[in-house]
Amino acid sequence: MLRSSFLGAIALLFGFSSLAQPKPDSVLQEYNNYFKPVKWRSIGPFRGGRSNSATGVVGDRNIYYMGTTGGGLWKSTDMGLTWNNTSDGFFKLGSVGDVVVSESDPNLVFVGMGEHAVRGVMTTHGDGVYKSTDAGKTWKHMGLSATQHISRIVIDPRDNNTVFVGAQGALFDKNKERGVYKSTDGGVTWKNVLYVNDQVGCSELSIDVNNPRIIYAAMWEHGRKPWQVLSGGPGSGIWKSVDGGEHWSKLSNGLPKLMGKIGISVSRANSNKV
Repeated sequence: MLRSSFLGAIALLFGFSSLAQPKPDSVLQEYNNYFKPVKWRSIGPFRGGRSNSATGVVGDRNIYYMGTTGGGLWKSTDMGLTWNNTSDGFFKLGSVGDVVVSESDPNLVFVGMGEHAVRGVMTTHGDGVYKSTDAGKTWKHMGLSATQHISRIVIDPRDNNTVFVGAQGALFDKNKERGVYKSTDGGVTWKNVLYVNDQVGCSELSIDVNNPRIIYAAMWEHGRKPWQVLSGGPGSGIWKSVDGGEHWSKLSNGLPKLMGKIGISVSRANSNKV
């Protein structure tokens, strides 16, 4: 008797609950009326995939560049409301790792190819460095094709001919074309100024804008197997140069012994803060 009364109470409760629920059609109509004034508009490229890099232009808040993993480089001249591709017909591959604009010359743009965010086996490689001297209208390939994945490009704020490239290197295999590269002729020739081994690449670069001779590099021992992401090892760490990248010393004081992928940035307001 008690059991049947309990079941009856449950049935009555659910009955009232179902009566209190609005019908799905009425709920949908209510939402449709609520969102009716909203109009959809596209604020990004119709293709491109993930974005690994974006940058503005000093002195012009309307212009932005965005590098994507499958659609090359895009440019906006209206604060991101619309985007136009600038790399079609110039880039051989579509995967961009980094884009940088000179702070003293907005026409000078460098792009490093190959996404640096290691993920699944669909991570796409690149073919080196491209350079534009007309704000992205035309591009010229500047070498370093075998680096495959470029994480960062830095232009010396006092000398546009001095350029640094942080190369992570091949993801699925060992290779020597990785580390930090330096050019003193605007990218015509490159010198590998920091190399640890064939499994350690550069994941980040940061230059002291108050003293461009000081540069920091984050080095990352890594790799990718079909079943595993390899991250960290004795080759990982932070390195510093005080002579414009010609010589480097590994920093250890206050840092953990085992390090993975590292980001590093020098404060523009206070160079002592890193």
